[in-house]
Amino acid sequence: MAASQPFNKQTAYWGVAWEEAYGYPQARRVGNEIYVSGQFNHDEAGNLVAPAPLNADGKPSDFSSMGEQMQVAYDNISKLLALYGATLQDVVEETLYVLDMDAAFAVVGKVRKAAYGTERPQCASNIIGVSRLAQRPQLIEIACKAVIGARDI
Repeated sequence: MAASQPFNKQTAYWGVAWEEAYGYPQARRVGNEIYVSGQFNHDEAGNLVAPAPLNADGKPSDFSSMGEQMQVAYDNISKLLALYGATLQDVVEETLYVLDMDAAFAVVGKVRKAAYGTERPQCASNIIGVSRLAQRPQLIEIACKAVIGARDI
């Protein structure tokens, strides 16, 4: 299921179960600003990509898929932004929520630069360590704000 705008042109959805259960859109446009809800390692059907293995307590036991999960999150952000005619170059601020800061720092520079297509992405960035994310095998979630036309400034 692709990202779409089934209710109006201001909101975007994936059509995944957790949108209905929690009650939220994946992105919302207000004027020339786009607010993207936390994106993570799911495909368009809602299946997790590169899920982390879990230990007996239901917590991730291996963080080696952090980079792949991060790339999928950026891909999802790109697809949502495209619905509004925007790209990652329009992102002005992002926040990365990670379960393991060391695992994130091992890959974040390379993955971010590849996603943004530049050695110096032009957006403010925050990285925050958290104890848990929505899906247990999830290692990272990325939320952002974009301003349509920011890439042209």
